[in-house]
Amino acid sequence: MKLQIGERLKCLRKEKGITQEELAEVLGVSCQSVSRWELGICYPDIELLPEISDFFAVTADKLLGTDKLIEKDKVEAYLNRYQEAISHGDVNLCIQIAREGVDEFPNNYTLLNKLMYALFLSGDEDGNIPDWKENMKKYDTEITALGERIMKYCPEQEIRLEATARLAFHNCEMGRKKQGRTIYETLPSQQFCRESQIWWALDEDEKLPFSRNFIRQSYDHLRSGLYNIIYGRLLPDKDLILIYEKISAIDEIIRGEDAAHPRHYLAQLCCMSARVYARLGRTDDALRQLQIAADHAAAFDHCPKEGKAYSLLLGETNWKHTDFESADSRSCQEIMRSKWMAHSDFDAIRDTSAFQQLIQKLS
Repeated sequence: MKLQIGERLKCLRKEKGITQEELAEVLGVSCQSVSRWELGICYPDIELLPEISDFFAVTADKLLGTDKLIEKDKVEAYLNRYQEAISHGDVNLCIQIAREGVDEFPNNYTLLNKLMYALFLSGDEDGNIPDWKENMKKYDTEITALGERIMKYCPEQEIRLEATARLAFHNCEMGRKKQGRTIYETLPSQQFCRESQIWWALDEDEKLPFSRNFIRQSYDHLRSGLYNIIYGRLLPDKDLILIYEKISAIDEIIRGEDAAHPRHYLAQLCCMSARVYARLGRTDDALRQLQIAADHAAAFDHCPKEGKAYSLLLGETNWKHTDFESADSRSCQEIMRSKWMAHSDFDAIRDTSAFQQLIQKLS
């Protein structure tokens, strides 16, 4: 088994906030020796292991990295339980599972990131969490501390960037917009990210799957931008309808044969477009969009636990119902009935027989 002492030593040193020079001085060795250990070029003398373990207050097994395989299996079990809970909107259970994992593995950044995410979701006003406002205040300090710790010490770039973006958003949500923007400014630009540049270095057999994944990610960003325009009512209603039509057209082009696969966001998007139609007085179009939304919601609630999808541009993808993450434990149909259709934009058509029939259908 390959020892992971260099990697572990580097992580422990960074968590303790000391330099290679400072560690070398404590151990009575040269700075070059510590550097070579961390690079995996060589190992510390066996006589130094107890001293290093004592200094970092860890077991020899943890220092050597021989417990990593056991930790990996246990962490995977925690993550599976967590994903199952979050797919049902059970945020409190997610927090409980993440805390259990962090208690057992206090320096596992995957679990720390999941705990930060669950605490953040507990303050989501779009969920069905009665105490969401209280949770935002209650967990503010802990979310901030977790985010700052992950930003400073986590060696895995994707986890670190995810936590950074979440911490920035959390600051904005808590009214600290200036701090949030400062953190956002530290994130790499899209122009020079790996996905935008690495294509030229790929082997031939890597290029098609990479390109399809790049299309998927780019499409998600494009759709989010268009969605935000509708959600934020950033244009006049007549233009918002055109934006919705463009989203539908792009979805058909990108997903092709996979366009019929049930997705939660399609139900919400159709409800949002129905609100715009209702504000414009186009009652028939509003009701038609609500009917489509109801069909999407029912399809999502009753879709299989897992399956495969294919489109020319995206290729074949495997999906699981547990991939869906939510702070709302209700079914999509219940959310649509009791929340989305309760919006005041529908007041003018609420008493029509067609609207009431949809309410009954969703019940």
